[in-house]
Amino acid sequence: MATIPTSAAVSHVGKIRASNQDSGYLGRHLFLVADGMGGHAGGDVASAIAAQRIAEADQPYPTPEDAVMALQSALVAANGLLAETVFEHNELTGMGTTVSAIARVGDRLAVAHIGDSRIYRFRAGELDQITTDHTFVQRLVESGRITPEEAAVHPRRAVLMRVLGDVDASPEIDTGVFDLRPGDRWLLCSDGLSGYVSDEKIAQVLGTIRTAQGAADRLVKESLDHGAPDNVTVLLIDIDDSDGASGATPVFVGSAAQPLSFDHEESARRPIRLPTLLLHPLKPTPPDDAHFEPESEGYLDELIEEDRRRAIRRRVLWGVSVALAAIAIALAVFLGYRWTQTHYFVGVSDGRVAIFQGVQQSIGPISLSQVYQTTSVAIEDLPEYQRTAVMNTISATSLRDAHDIVDRLSAAAGD
Repeated sequence: MATIPTSAAVSHVGKIRASNQDSGYLGRHLFLVADGMGGHAGGDVASAIAAQRIAEADQPYPTPEDAVMALQSALVAANGLLAETVFEHNELTGMGTTVSAIARVGDRLAVAHIGDSRIYRFRAGELDQITTDHTFVQRLVESGRITPEEAAVHPRRAVLMRVLGDVDASPEIDTGVFDLRPGDRWLLCSDGLSGYVSDEKIAQVLGTIRTAQGAADRLVKESLDHGAPDNVTVLLIDIDDSDGASGATPVFVGSAAQPLSFDHEESARRPIRLPTLLLHPLKPTPPDDAHFEPESEGYLDELIEEDRRRAIRRRVLWGVSVALAAIAIALAVFLGYRWTQTHYFVGVSDGRVAIFQGVQQSIGPISLSQVYQTTSVAIEDLPEYQRTAVMNTISATSLRDAHDIVDRLSAAAGD
C-alpha cells in the first residue's frame, strides 16, 4: 500500500488466489494497472515486467499527444520485453498482461489501454467507463447478442482478445486524450474490482469518501466483502489545480513491488476453491484464469457459434420450463375448480331461496359458484333471522344437506 497527497494505490491478493498477479504504479505523472494473465505460466511476472518497463515513461511531456505516443511506445516495448523473457524461460510460454495507463499533462490526460482492466472517470457525481474491455463477451455485448448482466456470468468471460505478451508482436493499443477538471476522480482498477463490485457501488464510494486513500481502501474492502475471488488492484487519482506532478516518490504495488522470480511452486499455481455460496453476486463461481485468444475471424466465429448454440439450448430449456409450469398451473386450476364443485350452499337468486353449487368465494370477476336449483320459497316470506341467514348464505355439507335446509326454510315460510 502507498499514499501520496491526492492519489492512492492498493493491491490485494484476494481471498482465493494463491498469489497476486496484479501490478500497479503510482508515479509523478504516470499511473498504471496491469493484470497478469496465465496463472501458473507467470501472470505475476508478466504484470511486473510490464509495469516496471512502462514506468520508465513517467516524465513530463510538452503535449498530451506526446504523452500518448510515449505511452504507446512504452507498451510496445513492454510487449517485446515479455516476448524476450518467454524466449529465455520457456516455462512462461503463454503469459501476458493487461495494461491501463494514464499520464497527466496539465489539464489533459493521455490514455493507453489493452485488455480488461479499466479506467473510470468520476465527475460531478457521474461515473463513466473510459476504456473498453478487449474481451470476447464485450464483443457479444457490442453486437447485441448478450446484455452486460449476462456478460458478467458468461462462461467465456475470461477470454481476452488483446493483451501484452508473447502472443502478438504488434498488439493493437487503444489510446486517447481527455480533458481534466478540478474535482475529477480517475480510477484505474483490475477486474478484481470491476468484475465483482457494481458501478453503482463504486460511484457511491467515490462520491462519499473524500480522501483518495480512504476511497481506495473502501473499494478494495467492497471487493473483499463480495468474496474477492480474484486479485484486486485500485489506483485513485484526485485532480486539483496543480500541473499534475505529485512531487512524491513513485511506488509500485502488487507483484511489481516484489523481487522478480521465475520459480513458481506447484502449490502457488492452483487457486484455492471456495464454495460457490461464499462468492460475489456478479460472478457466481470462482473465476477461471484469464487467457488470450487471437482475434482471428475463424476463432471469433467459432466462439460466436458456440454461444449461439448455448443460447438456443437456453431458450429451449426456458420454453420447456415455461410449458411445464403452465401445464402445472392449468392442472392445479382444473383440480381446484373440480374441488369447489363438490360443495353446496343455500342463498338467494332473483328473490327466491336457491341451492348453489360451488363455494362462496370469487377470483376477481370469476365466481366459483352457480345456481344449481331455484326453489319456490320467496325470501320475503321467511322470518327475519332466517332471511338474514339466507342472504348471508348457509353452507351445506352435501347436496342432500342443502335440500334439507331448503325443506326447513320452506316450512318456516308456510309453504
